[in-house]
Amino acid sequence: MLTIRRVEERDRETILQISSAVGVFTQEEVNTVDELLQAHLYDPEQHDYHFFAACDDSDRVLGFVCFGPTALTEGTFDLYWIAVDKSTQGGGVGRALMESTEDYLRDAGGRLVVVETSGTPAYAPTRRFYERLGYEGHLSAPDYYRPGDDLIVYTKHLH
Repeated sequence: MLTIRRVEERDRETILQISSAVGVFTQEEVNTVDELLQAHLYDPEQHDYHFFAACDDSDRVLGFVCFGPTALTEGTFDLYWIAVDKSTQGGGVGRALMESTEDYLRDAGGRLVVVETSGTPAYAPTRRFYERLGYEGHLSAPDYYRPGDDLIVYTKHLH
């Protein structure tokens, strides 16, 4: 059975290992996960980055999600990161993380979730994942991240 909980300091190394091992994040991106994670863990004044972990019965972290409010909007939130341990991908961990995040956001007055992702072939499973969860693609910006790496923007209204 999965448990979804706020990320704690003891989870940091596992989250960084998962981020590195999924095979799609660059080292710079993994470093950014760590920066946001440190803000979440060690800066009680910040309210921009929230992390949840999906854990198994022994409280082992199987995946994580990071999200936060979008500046200058009313009830819009950005999904910054989601990653699931490769050994458990396809087993519902990502879905559970997203459903818990969406429930949390609804309770917090959220009305819209925005996801930005890559258009490269390596991210095709990620894009299918969002689409299966009801996210709609609204924008594509060619060569956004680097030549040949388009930005794809998905949104989902929280009713």
